[in-house]
Amino acid sequence: MPYKFTFDLSKVPKFFFKEVTRLVYKKGVHKKIGYALQDVIKKFKIQEATGLSLSDAVQLLEDFVDMEVRNILEKERFKKAKERALFLPHCSRKYMDSRCKARFEPNLPSYICAHCSPDCLISRAVSIAEKKGYDVYVIPGGSCVYKILKLKRYDGVVGVACGEEVKLAGEVLSKMNVAGQAVPLLRNGCANTFFSIETLMQAL
Repeated sequence: MPYKFTFDLSKVPKFFFKEVTRLVYKKGVHKKIGYALQDVIKKFKIQEATGLSLSDAVQLLEDFVDMEVRNILEKERFKKAKERALFLPHCSRKYMDSRCKARFEPNLPSYICAHCSPDCLISRAVSIAEKKGYDVYVIPGGSCVYKILKLKRYDGVVGVACGEEVKLAGEVLSKMNVAGQAVPLLRNGCANTFFSIETLMQAL
């Protein structure tokens, strides 16, 4: 959990994110949007919805916009990828204890989902991605991405993570010339993290 704060954006209207991204990308100011985002944060009452301070909300949304802009820039190259993988955060599992029957494979390193809970977010995501031909990894941290990409060759990767993790993974993908698409966590933390299955399906 790289952020020093926790957040929950699951109650923020989805169109808010698309509108922010569309505006800053159109104006080419996604690298200098701090002050502009403050006005948008106040307009949509993001602080009230999330409980974040203004500076934390700005950082979070700056990272979100950066993530979306990267997705736009990488989209066409990603569409051409033939060997694809999906990286999911293990903290989105329904259970983080022995009730989760996933087996950890240290050589990968990844959890192998056992589909023990049909309503588990990870179980659903794994099923969707595997049907689309993806290799799926449920990983304990961003550093695992590099280890896996050294073991297996992919030319396209989808990752579910918070903005800080996406930045780290993005550096790895750039060095290895792998096209990437990111799906943001809408709630972070050490357990019960959340992302949109609909957003994931669009990215896949």
